Amino acid sequence: MREAKSANFSIASLLYFLTAVIASLPITGAAFGQENNFVLSSSAFADNGTMSQKYMGKNPANPNCIGENIYPPLQWHNAPAATRSYHVRSGGRNGLGLLHWIVYGIDASTTSLPEGAGDGERPGLVGGSNFLGKGSYYGGCPPKGTGPHHYVFTIIATDLDSTALKPGLTMQQMVDAIGSHALVAAGIVGRYGR
Repeated sequence: MREAKSANFSIASLLYFLTAVIASLPITGAAFGQENNFVLSSSAFADNGTMSQKYMGKNPANPNCIGENIYPPLQWHNAPAATRSYHVRSGGRNGLGLLHWIVYGIDASTTSLPEGAGDGERPGLVGGSNFLGKGSYYGGCPPKGTGPHHYVFTIIATDLDSTALKPGLTMQQMVDAIGSHALVAAGIVGRYGR
């Protein structure tokens, strides 16, 4: 699979999504990296660090998909007090490529996703529609010799109730649903190449 195209959203709709989220964020110290900022991290790799092969896609029919399709662990802290739910998205090609997983309805009391959280239905997680039209995680499949690919993991804190959104939303539907409910966002980049 190529990282540059998606069946469920275009680069234009992703840019619209990012613009809508950023435009709706408050101009506060937390949004600009001052004390008490909202932070996303992973115990499996540092920001802009190398990810393990197990976090890449698995598909015996595609020689580029040699991973295990396991979602990496994520942790976050310092969310705004008004947070009622979180929305997480993972995309390839510097965040502008395939949507590998979208999940939302994560309760505000949650501060992490364990390794493997994207393997299907789990209590407290509502899966959206990734580039395959599935609610589960499908990792990247970078071709051999193309250098490190960048995979962006983003979390958005919102004031929406965790049960507000139905399962299976596309990226555009999620953009429309979040709207002005986004409070703040954080991200981390993982790299992988063969």
